[in-house]
Amino acid sequence: MDYVLLDLDGTITNPKEGITKSVQYGLKAMNIHIDDLDSLTKHIGPPLREGFMEYYGFNEEEAEATVKKYREYYIETGIHQNELYEGMERLLTRLKQAGKYLIVATSKPEELAVKVLEGFHLENYFDDICGASFDTSRESKAAVIKYALEKNSITNLDKVVMVGDRKYDILGAKEAGISSIGVLYGFGSEKELREAGADRIVATVEEVYEAIMEM
Repeated sequence: MDYVLLDLDGTITNPKEGITKSVQYGLKAMNIHIDDLDSLTKHIGPPLREGFMEYYGFNEEEAEATVKKYREYYIETGIHQNELYEGMERLLTRLKQAGKYLIVATSKPEELAVKVLEGFHLENYFDDICGASFDTSRESKAAVIKYALEKNSITNLDKVVMVGDRKYDILGAKEAGISSIGVLYGFGSEKELREAGADRIVATVEEVYEAIMEM
């Protein structure tokens, strides 16, 4: 594999505190009060609007209003409530030393993804950082992956792998015609990743390197 696409939330960083508190803040504005932050981890991975409509029965206008409130908290505070997974910088170093072309492919808006990576001083490991748009024109993981491939003029799809922790990463990779590796240290279960059709499933950050090199 010459090209490695990496999800951000739940794959490179653990954003649990920041995202769940941002979701809590957004839902509170819609008169939905949730104290159990663990119950909100389901929003880590999928596009926010999609999740708000699926889990709370919001229409598009309500979902958009909730996303707007979410971002109020996230941009000011939640973006900083984030942790780098142990061993991640070493993984990125090893991949670069092996000559891999690294791209972040995330459903987080691209501008915010850049800020997250800059906060951890990781931006220089990546050849490109590709994310969703603030509007709905590039929102799904499949759309982000296709955008990343086109933007970087990658046409040999047999040489590309997507690494992520949720079914959205795996299904998006399938739709784009590339291989995928599911990671279990994030927010998706083995059952979820297996049912989505991940080509490989690994348990730790360290195992990501071996899986990529063996494919």
